[in-house]
Amino acid sequence: MVIKSKKYIQKPVRFSYRFLLLGVMLSLGLMAFKKHAFHTSITEMRYNAKEKSFEISLRVFKDDLETVLTKENQGKKIVLDKTEKFDPQIDKYIQKHFVWFNARNQRVSYHYLGKEQEGDAMWLYIEMPAQEPINGSKLQNDVLMEEFDDQTNVVNLFYQSEKKSFIFNQKNKVFGVGF
Repeated sequence: MVIKSKKYIQKPVRFSYRFLLLGVMLSLGLMAFKKHAFHTSITEMRYNAKEKSFEISLRVFKDDLETVLTKENQGKKIVLDKTEKFDPQIDKYIQKHFVWFNARNQRVSYHYLGKEQEGDAMWLYIEMPAQEPINGSKLQNDVLMEEFDDQTNVVNLFYQSEKKSFIFNQKNKVFGVGF
């Protein structure tokens, strides 16, 4: 009788390990379909001395951008693809949340050039004239912050031979720029 109870106890233990292993594998598989757990954008601004402009590449998560654009579109679903269908909405959104102010505190206009999808990310391309010195300018970057409290936006600014990096978040949405 003792032998039977040992066998009885051992079988469920081995049996539960199989279920545990299966459960872990299923959980990992489902996590692959879960949305990302962090909210970060990366922007690179490179000064082109020949053109006297900044070439700007802004990388955001595609699903996050779709979420904010859908909300700004009165809840009508926006799904970004390779077409230019929603480029006006992207341009309007970026113009509102990524802003360069010159030394006289005037908003500098720029041109939205387009987008490119890379995996779960979307690259947004912008060109901004830089005819005057940038010292004393300010940069505002609160992209996606109205939707995600933990949103962090990193900007790497390359001007002539120097580089400066800025980290924007809920507490720091605007930085002064000087070299």
